[in-house]
Amino acid sequence: MFFESDFILKKDTALAGSDEVGRGPLAGPVVAATVILTDIQKGLKTLSTMNVDDSKKLKEKQRKEVLSLIDAKMLQGIKIELGGSLKGLGYYSIVEIQADEIDRINILQASLKAMKESLLICEEKKTRGSWLVDGNKLPADKPVNWRAETIIKGDTKSSVIGLASIIAKEYRDELMEKFGNEYPGYGLERHAGYPTKAHKEAIEKLGPTPIHRRSFKGVKEFL
Repeated sequence: MFFESDFILKKDTALAGSDEVGRGPLAGPVVAATVILTDIQKGLKTLSTMNVDDSKKLKEKQRKEVLSLIDAKMLQGIKIELGGSLKGLGYYSIVEIQADEIDRINILQASLKAMKESLLICEEKKTRGSWLVDGNKLPADKPVNWRAETIIKGDTKSSVIGLASIIAKEYRDELMEKFGNEYPGYGLERHAGYPTKAHKEAIEKLGPTPIHRRSFKGVKEFL
């Protein structure tokens, strides 16, 4: 994993990592998670012993094992902008940006907004430190009390970003399973809203649902 201590200052009381999931789908929200380690050294040591990596590379069983670190209620589905503890190491938060807002501000800005807002929820706990963000862009109005750094492919290089990626993916996958029941016929529970052939054929046949991104190619043609 990434040598995160390069970004940690002696005065830091916390280390944060943020990632988002769901930029590419035609339906559903983009979801961001932030992980905050308030015991930085102990937290990084614990994560180094676990299989924390890019969520897309891990099988569901592996993701569940990593998620044993967090509040078990997370696996039962949690409310928007809610988080929990990391068993004494810190805490996490999750934010959704819905399809209508994605259409209004575009997917890049929605992703950046979700990551920023998930950090701000944690920031209410009065911690300050270094904030590692997956990708190559930061929100224009990033929190001033955090020293922010972008890391391309950060979910494969940073354990805190990797854990945020796993939390966000697990949460979004469960959410899309619920949408699959609410909007049958699209297969959302199988492809999580991504533009598979079957999904695009279902949109053409049935039309878009309220959770489809109407500005996206593959949806807007069938409004």
